Amino acid sequence: MSHPPSMAAPARRTRGAAAALTLGALLASSLTTLATAPAASAAETLLSQGRTATASSIEGEAFPASAAVDGNLTGTRWASQWSDAQWIQVDLGATRNLSRVVLTWEGAYGRNYEIQVSDNGTDWRTAKTVTGSDGGTDDLAISGTGRYVRMNGLVRSSGYGYSLWEFQVYGESGGTNPPQGAVRVTGSQGNWQLTVGGQPYTVKGLTWGPAMADAPRYMPDLKSMGVNTVRTWGTDASSKPLLDAAAAHGLKVMNGFWLQPGGGPGSGGCVNYVTDTTYKNTMLTEFAKWVETYKSHPATLMWNVGNESVLGLQNCYSGTELENQRNAYTSFVNDVAKKIHSIDPDHPVTSTDAWTGAWPYYKRNAPDLDLYSMNAYGDLCGVRQDWIDGGYDKPYIITETGNAGEWEVPDDVNGIPDEPTDVQKAEAYTKAWGCITGHQGVALGATMFHYGLEHDFGGVWFNLLPDGLKRLSYYAVKKAYAGSTAGDNTPPVITNMSVSTPTAAPAGREFTVRADIRDPDGDPITPKIYLSGNYANGDKRLIDAQYRSLGNNTFAVTAPEKLGVWKVYIQAEDGRGNAGIETKSVKVVAPPVTGTNIAQGRPTTASSAQASYGDCPCPASHATDGNPNTRWASDWADPQWIQVDLGAVRSFSRLQLVWDPAYAKSYEVQVSDDGQNWRTIHTQTAGNGDIDTIESGATARHVRLHMTARGTGWGYSLHEFGVYS
Repeated sequence: MSHPPSMAAPARRTRGAAAALTLGALLASSLTTLATAPAASAAETLLSQGRTATASSIEGEAFPASAAVDGNLTGTRWASQWSDAQWIQVDLGATRNLSRVVLTWEGAYGRNYEIQVSDNGTDWRTAKTVTGSDGGTDDLAISGTGRYVRMNGLVRSSGYGYSLWEFQVYGESGGTNPPQGAVRVTGSQGNWQLTVGGQPYTVKGLTWGPAMADAPRYMPDLKSMGVNTVRTWGTDASSKPLLDAAAAHGLKVMNGFWLQPGGGPGSGGCVNYVTDTTYKNTMLTEFAKWVETYKSHPATLMWNVGNESVLGLQNCYSGTELENQRNAYTSFVNDVAKKIHSIDPDHPVTSTDAWTGAWPYYKRNAPDLDLYSMNAYGDLCGVRQDWIDGGYDKPYIITETGNAGEWEVPDDVNGIPDEPTDVQKAEAYTKAWGCITGHQGVALGATMFHYGLEHDFGGVWFNLLPDGLKRLSYYAVKKAYAGSTAGDNTPPVITNMSVSTPTAAPAGREFTVRADIRDPDGDPITPKIYLSGNYANGDKRLIDAQYRSLGNNTFAVTAPEKLGVWKVYIQAEDGRGNAGIETKSVKVVAPPVTGTNIAQGRPTTASSAQASYGDCPCPASHATDGNPNTRWASDWADPQWIQVDLGAVRSFSRLQLVWDPAYAKSYEVQVSDDGQNWRTIHTQTAGNGDIDTIESGATARHVRLHMTARGTGWGYSLHEFGVYS
């Protein structure tokens, strides 16, 4: 899979809106009277002292929020501005089991206020409501868990603001931090295991898609899925919010380091690993910096150097030079591993590729790796046999897997990859986990692909939560990791999707789409229709289709104007944060034109023609050959013309121009009886390409398209120049 050198999501996706995720059970219901807490139990710990505190405002620099958690009950205090709706909150550093909050008020106290709790500092739950406080010390019993605790002031007791000598939060100090201690690969040949602090640890992970800064929002959901690890593709200063949020919720992070040409097939960024010492030294220094920064972070699980570069080097080199580069690359990975071990002996180092054929290079050149890593999708279950056949002496982790990708599925009726259904995708995750756990003592777990939110072509193919909506595959992963989805509300299931005219939907006209849609929980279903032009114009976005419902989950959809193979999607939402999504391809063709194309096969000439660019030669005759897959293309300059000789003076009523992406913004349709003297019968000054059907007729022998302004930086290009009698 292709990923960027950033730490967020794969580059082939654009970020979409995310629906709010469940954050866990609410704490005790709000109360309307002040309650006094029982004496603290022996296990109770003061959690807030010295922790990070923030506030809505301060009266001045002498009264910061930090003064309320410094342990000084009479000497320092926080004070707000002199208005209502003020708050102070403390970050406990991790999710904790909470028992009470003690507020030691200064003279300016809150008469009415709430004690609120949050897992992420954004979404708050009210643990206690206080009305009629008389100041002094309020000792309040609460229960439940949370990382952030806030006093939310509603009504002041005086004309001043709110002021606290001390804001103390008590509970159990253990919380839900990840297991601590050194991470080791232990055991012997074929009987390995990963341990954290001496305790067995099976990686139950997902690759990380949202922004790093949004990690606190999504970690509770990952934890509810049974996930204990997230994987990134790069590590830098932006990684800290992810690491902090992971630690707060009991998860670990596989910290990635990106090396060119990462991402396997189709990736760019070629480096010469034999000669480019500057690049290698720069990367080694950069990686060492971040290892030093995060080696002691409680969320760090291991370091992962590179992603699919052994395979990706085939995009840069061939033959003997490719072999030299692969050996040099894996030798450099070993240099990185040695450097990391010298800085951080307590966390393993691995390296990911997408081809088990990469492992012999690692075996030969990278002995300092603690374990191998592999990205494998439809062929995942064959990794075990490849490992056995290769005689390897290190265990491995699967760092990406899921349903089969574009490169692994058969083509559909329109010659494009036939995307698996939601049901098939869910089954693929279940099968993958079975194959991973089935290689006992060697496969140490997985970070499956992908906890991503993008709602686009790639997002629908791979993401567990496109647009924040949970798929069947989301619940398949949850069942694999957590052991059960009992009690969960699950997505609508779409089956038997079909397109009425899959190979010939006229541009701009309606075609029909239908499917069987059911919701296992009986929830009302809201269907939506989207289109993607990924295969037609390279645009991977999902755009809202123009459609109307015909009833019984049947829809009349207006085809795009752009010719080519499009994908149409049915998305069924249940209003509970779940969605089923199914897709089929549809080939958009030029709409039929009544009459006979009297230009087809007739002599055609042009001002210029591309001889060898791209799919060319592209002579003028290609525009009148009746084949929509061929085209005429001009030089990249204005003006240009193309004309057809009808052989005799003929009458016609309309023209159809089927443009390539290189279209004319301004042009004239001209006719002539002798090929010398021309008269204009149609003028266009705001063309947008695709298909122009021109309802202008004439009687003439020659018909010419005179183009004066291009719509792109290329020339002019026509698939068809039709003249209809």
